[in-house]
Amino acid sequence: MTHTIDTTSARTLSTAYHYLTRLCLACVLLSLAACNSDDSGSTMGSTVDSAALLSLVKAAGLTGDPSTDRTLPSINDPKAQLGMQLFFTKGMGGDSDSACVTCHHPSLGGGDNLSLSIGVGAEIPDLLGPGRFHNSTATNYDGGPTVPRNAPTTFNIAIWDQALFHDGRVESLGKTPGANGDDGLGIRTPDSDFGVADPNAGATLAAAQSRFPVTSAEEMRGFIFEADNSNDAVRTSLVDKLTDAGDWEAEFSAVFGDPMITYDRIAEAIAEYERSQIFVNSPWKAFLKGDKNAISESAKRGAVKFFTSIEAGGANCVSCHSGDFFTDEQYHVLATPQIGRGKGDDNGVLSNDDFGRFRETGVAADKYRFRTPTLLNVEATGPWGHAGAYTSLEGIVRHMLNPAEAIANYDFSQLAPNIQAADMLLNTQFALDQLEANRASNVSDVHRDVVFTDDDVADLVDFLKTLTDPCVKDRGCLAPWIPDAAEADPDGLQLHAIDNTGAPL
Repeated sequence: MTHTIDTTSARTLSTAYHYLTRLCLACVLLSLAACNSDDSGSTMGSTVDSAALLSLVKAAGLTGDPSTDRTLPSINDPKAQLGMQLFFTKGMGGDSDSACVTCHHPSLGGGDNLSLSIGVGAEIPDLLGPGRFHNSTATNYDGGPTVPRNAPTTFNIAIWDQALFHDGRVESLGKTPGANGDDGLGIRTPDSDFGVADPNAGATLAAAQSRFPVTSAEEMRGFIFEADNSNDAVRTSLVDKLTDAGDWEAEFSAVFGDPMITYDRIAEAIAEYERSQIFVNSPWKAFLKGDKNAISESAKRGAVKFFTSIEAGGANCVSCHSGDFFTDEQYHVLATPQIGRGKGDDNGVLSNDDFGRFRETGVAADKYRFRTPTLLNVEATGPWGHAGAYTSLEGIVRHMLNPAEAIANYDFSQLAPNIQAADMLLNTQFALDQLEANRASNVSDVHRDVVFTDDDVADLVDFLKTLTDPCVKDRGCLAPWIPDAAEADPDGLQLHAIDNTGAPL
C-alpha cells in the first residue's frame, strides 16, 4: 500500500507529524545508502547508521519482543506436558494414522515443510516432511496432497490476538490487541454462525483452533470414522477412544485432579502445549535491544527498505507486516499461486479455486483475501503462501514486490512432482484480476507493486532471516517440545517422527 495523509480520515496533526518524521528519516537513511552505492545504483556494500535505523523502527512502534505483558505457559507445566502427549498421539486421528504433529512438528518449523500437507492415508504415517506421500490405496487418492492449504506454524501461536487459520475462521469477536483470544465477546469458530461466539470455543484462540483438525477428513478424522456425523460427534468418539485406550485417565487425573476425559480438557491441554512454543529471541530483537552488530549491513539495508514507504524509495512491507509480531492480522489480496486441490470454490471456469476470507464473510470484497502471516521465524516456516507455492524466501519476496510478474515467471520445478499444479495459472489469474480491480478502485490498504534490484531483494531476504530465533533451527534446543522414548506413551500410538532417510526428527 502507499501511505498518504488523508485529510478526510480524522487523523490528527500529531499523527501526520509522526508520519512525516518517519518519511524524512527514511529519506536520510536511503540517501546514506545511495552515497555508498556503485555506479549502477546498487546499494550492495553500503552502510546504514544503526542509530538512525533504530529511530526509524521505534517510530513504527517496535520494541523487539511481542511476548511482553502476556501470560504464557512453560513447556514444563503439567498441562502443557499432557498437551504434548496428546499432540503426538495418532490416537487423536480417526484411523489412528495421523496426529496433530503430523502437520506441525517443531523440527519442521512448527509446520511440515511441505507446500501442502498429507494428513491421513500416508504411505508411512511416521514419515514427516519431504517424502511423505499419499498411499495409492487410500480414499480419495489422486497422487497429490490431500490438504488444500499450507500448514501454518504453531510457533508463537499465543501471540495471535485476532484470528487463526488463513481465512480467520477462528476469530476473537472483540479483536482487542493483547487479549489473546476471548476478551469478553467470545470466539467465533466453524461451529457457530459468522459473527456469533461459540460457547464451547474455550478461553484462547489456540484452544478454539485445536477443536477442528480432528474433524477434518483430510487432516485427521479420515473418511470412515464418524463419517457424515457432526463435529461434536467426532469429538465425543475421540474421547471414548482415549478413555478406552491405555492410561490416559491417569494422565488426565494428574493434571485436572480427576480421571474424566472431555474434549474441552483435550483442547485446553493441546493449546497450552502450543502456547508454550514462544520463539522470539532473534538477532533482530538483540539489535533493537542495543547490539548494533547483531545483524549484518545487508540486513540493515533490508530493514530500511522494509520500514520505508514506497514514496521514499522503500517497499513499505511494514504497512501489513506491522508491530513486533510483524502482522496486522488483517486480510489482503496478494494473488499467491493457487496450487493443490483447492477448497472447491467455483470461479466460473474451474471448481478447485480458493476464495479465502470470502468463504467466511460472503462479502465480495473479501474474495482472494488471506490473513497476513507473522514474519517471526519466517526463514524456518516455509514453504510460503496460503498454498505453499513458494519454496524459497527469495521467491515469496519477489512475489510481494510484483505479483503479476512473479506469476508470469513462476518456476514450477520448485514444487514436488506430486503437487496438483495444472490449473495454477488459470485459477491464480482470477486473484490477479481481483487485485487489479482493487487497485483501480483504490481499495483501502491495497497492495502496490515495487521496483527493486536483485541487490535490494537480497537485502530484504537477509533482513527477514534476522527475525529467526536460533532455537527453531537447533534440535537440541527444541528437545523440550518433542517427547523422547523414555516419556509416557499412554496408548502406544505416539508418533515417532522420521525424515525421508529414516533418521529421527
